[in-house]
Amino acid sequence: MTIPNPVFSTRISRYGSEALREAALLIRAGEPVAVPTETVYGLAADATDSNAVAAIYTAKGRPSFNPLIVHVADREMAGRLADFSPVADKLAERFWPGALTMVLPVRPDSGLSPLVMAGLPTVALRLPAHPAMRALIRESGRPLAAPSANRSGAISPTRAEHVLASLNGKIRMILDEGPTSEGLESTIVAPESDCIRLLRPGPITAAMLEEASRLLVVTGAENAKIEAPGQLESHYAPSKPVRLNALKAEKDEYLIGFGLMPCHVNLSPDADMREAAAHLFAALHIADASAAERIAVAPIPNEGIGVAINDRLRRAAA
Repeated sequence: MTIPNPVFSTRISRYGSEALREAALLIRAGEPVAVPTETVYGLAADATDSNAVAAIYTAKGRPSFNPLIVHVADREMAGRLADFSPVADKLAERFWPGALTMVLPVRPDSGLSPLVMAGLPTVALRLPAHPAMRALIRESGRPLAAPSANRSGAISPTRAEHVLASLNGKIRMILDEGPTSEGLESTIVAPESDCIRLLRPGPITAAMLEEASRLLVVTGAENAKIEAPGQLESHYAPSKPVRLNALKAEKDEYLIGFGLMPCHVNLSPDADMREAAAHLFAALHIADASAAERIAVAPIPNEGIGVAINDRLRRAAA
């Protein structure tokens, strides 16, 4: 028997104590809620409830082999869900709360839904810095699985209105706390005893990881199996074709610039990489909504957080 997907009246609620209580009630009732983090807006649901986790996959149209990040309120909650090595402890001490996700061996008694891990023996954990997400975890009393709050594979949301445009009618509530500060999804790593494997670049750069751990940071092999979110070849994609490393717009192109140059919207006129990262997805949303048939993006230096920006752009253009 086929069960029809539910259609909800989606509303945006400004973050505050009353909206937080209502969001927590929805979480405890097994429904997903869109909530801001410092990276992007996430679609959060009870990570211990398989029906709630399934509702995330349904709302996003996300493939079930793609695991989810579980967000925790503190180190104690994280320790109940996964086994931490000395290297993982060191990274947590340096970068949590913050934009670092660690893929760690899941504890047999974690109580997490198997859907969160997508059949893997590991779980992706993050202790976010954003007060709204941490307050929702505490208010609901649950660890929260939360991928980006958008249709699977589409441009990630950095504002509440981005979530509404993508998931209107799929969820009941969006907690609005303004634009996100980082603008890119978290860095994902798998800590090993002798190195750190970088599974997805993000705001925490390879240089920062090496400085904190005194270990070499290595990237995963091409065509490796999916072991963390954000590893699909085509991802973060607008509905229009994307051309990279563009120095000027061609006919019917909307040009996203970087540094001083003629363009339709500029990620950072001052060529500030952090500013560019914070504005990337918002610029892609604007370009996708424009009358232009195609999108062009100026070259971004492939250093520091530019590695993460170029990773998102490459997958958007795939």
